Amino acid sequence: MRDMVSRREFLQAGTAAVALGAAGRAAQLKSLGVQLYTVRSILPQKPEETLAAIKAIGFQEIEATYAGLDQLWPAMQASGMKPVSIHLDSKLVTQGGIDDLSKIFDSLKKRGFEYAVFPYLPEPERGGVEVIKGIADKLNRAGEKCRAAGMSFCYHNHAFEFATEGGSTLFDVLLSHTDKKLVNLELDLFWVSVAGHDPVEMLTKVKGRVPLLHLKDKAKGTPVMFKESVEKSAFKEVGNGVIEWPKVLRAAAAAGVAHYFVEQDQTPGAPVDSLRQSFGYVSKLTF
Repeated sequence: MRDMVSRREFLQAGTAAVALGAAGRAAQLKSLGVQLYTVRSILPQKPEETLAAIKAIGFQEIEATYAGLDQLWPAMQASGMKPVSIHLDSKLVTQGGIDDLSKIFDSLKKRGFEYAVFPYLPEPERGGVEVIKGIADKLNRAGEKCRAAGMSFCYHNHAFEFATEGGSTLFDVLLSHTDKKLVNLELDLFWVSVAGHDPVEMLTKVKGRVPLLHLKDKAKGTPVMFKESVEKSAFKEVGNGVIEWPKVLRAAAAAGVAHYFVEQDQTPGAPVDSLRQSFGYVSKLTF
């Protein structure tokens, strides 16, 4: 056993200390949001009670869904949490009229939302490269109307986008055929991981184009797939799965992420209890 630290170890420790001093103290998230899809099973019946419970946990921001917004809006206002982002009905973008979409963006802006998100491309509307190029055109048009209303437009990924065709993933096709001034990303790290990609590497790849992030963890042993048919038990509270969150949050900060939303599609018990677990982990995490 050595009684003294070697010169090399001493110098390495000193270098690390200088690097930490230059970068400042380890960071923590200052604000954390919740995607209300997590509490969809109880929210319509008990909106005020559910939102008050979420606020009591410590969440400060809301990502809502467009369906049912009018009914939920009074309770959202009463909760004191900030409405930051909203998931649209995908058909408003892929099948609706562009003028109708403009009116929707205007109304969302008046309510204080900053981001509108295309949440999900249904399986019947999916296809190969040419289909995705067509979707990209529609996203660009929606993004233009969204920007005109004073908001930002984002695309939320799942796993199917990472399937490869012709040497490229559909995700890459989508990125290359959307205007980064009009269409940004809400990166869902669970689905990135399900598709076999490293969330840290993906955040680095889309740096500067990912203002929104979904935080949800993945169970060990979840198979790689390019579809959404994972087991319900694959969804874990943040910190209870295999994703390395300190590394992820450092990469997210470097990539320019502005808002972080906890989402858990399936919970083993009461969804508010799962949100409490996730918040307890993330709010104390330094990175």
